[in-house]
Amino acid sequence: MTVGAEVSALFRAERGRIVATLIRLTGDWDLAEECVQDAFARALECWPRDGVPQRPGAWLTTTARNRALDRLRRAGVEAAKLGEVVAMPHDVPDEHDGIGDDLLRLIFTCCHPALTLQARVALTLRTVAGLTAAEIARAFLVPEATMTKRLVRARQKIRNARIPYRVPPAHLLPERTAGVLGVLYLLFNEGYAAGGGAELLRRELCAEAIRLARTLVALLPDEPEAVGLLALTLVQDSRRDARFDRAGDLVPLDRQDRTRWDHAQVEEGVALLDAALRRGRPGPYQVQAAIAACHATATRAEDTDWPQIALLYGELLKLVPSPVVRLNRAVAVAMVDGPAAGLALVDELADGITGHLLPATRADLLRRLGREAEARAAYERARDLAPTDVERRHLARLVNARSGGVRR
Repeated sequence: MTVGAEVSALFRAERGRIVATLIRLTGDWDLAEECVQDAFARALECWPRDGVPQRPGAWLTTTARNRALDRLRRAGVEAAKLGEVVAMPHDVPDEHDGIGDDLLRLIFTCCHPALTLQARVALTLRTVAGLTAAEIARAFLVPEATMTKRLVRARQKIRNARIPYRVPPAHLLPERTAGVLGVLYLLFNEGYAAGGGAELLRRELCAEAIRLARTLVALLPDEPEAVGLLALTLVQDSRRDARFDRAGDLVPLDRQDRTRWDHAQVEEGVALLDAALRRGRPGPYQVQAAIAACHATATRAEDTDWPQIALLYGELLKLVPSPVVRLNRAVAVAMVDGPAAGLALVDELADGITGHLLPATRADLLRRLGREAEARAAYERARDLAPTDVERRHLARLVNARSGGVRR
């Protein structure tokens, strides 16, 4: 791995944690992000010449801290604040400190009820996960300029309202949990199916979402939806190695080598789901985890319990009546009652959903009905709308197959 590639990997893996620590120490979100950015730029200058330090995360944290200290001194900040930054340990701890984790503290601050739900999610994805405004804008299906303004307003709100930087006290945790779960869910989804770029999978985001979900479960062990979210992410992530072939191309679920799934992770996820369901308070994350478990526990694709999946999507639709859930239910109905039944449900969504998923689903159903010309046109539409190179290549192959190549 080149130094540049290593710095890039560290940026994705360590940036959020270092930013969270500097915010705790300085109370200045902009200063924290700028100093962390400076530290990574400094690494790109020094490491090719001096070599990568033995503990690069600690090096980056110390460099960012020193940069913040310099800027605070020049700004004439009071001695007490300088003392807090100076007293900061020079090493990054090897073990995360449970509910005292700076990242979790940062997420709860980002998810303060004084902010809108969209602002909470966007701010956390920017500050914690390090996604750019453009990446978050794609996830929210809004222009980049709109997302940039939303992020600026959210930080101003935190500063002007003096929102505390902390994990809230126990009696306030339930009302703050839904927003945190939403953030972690979107964080995982951005890693599992990236909203743009060359790669579909961003493993470090999935791993970070799972780690934070574990921390949240430790903090809220009696909250079944937190456990359900952790179960969902574990089961979904278990398929990561089988989703792509050696060339990096997408492998559909029904053609994946199931021996490459992480079955220990599946077992953990299913056990967590069972424990959550025993509490008798089902919610959207538990239902989605149950759907994921139906896929993950099928030995072969043809053994998948599609009637149960269709039933679960019907329950999920009652909890989350979104076009995406309706689209997924249509796929399940097509597997149970045939592609014509699924296509009728998909066509009801014609004006209700944007992006490539609707035309891709419609194309697959048309293909199964033998309507090749219509399927090809729908695959072309999906290819043109796909957000990542991996998906565009996959859909292009399906278009070519409808042009006289091998039928798939």
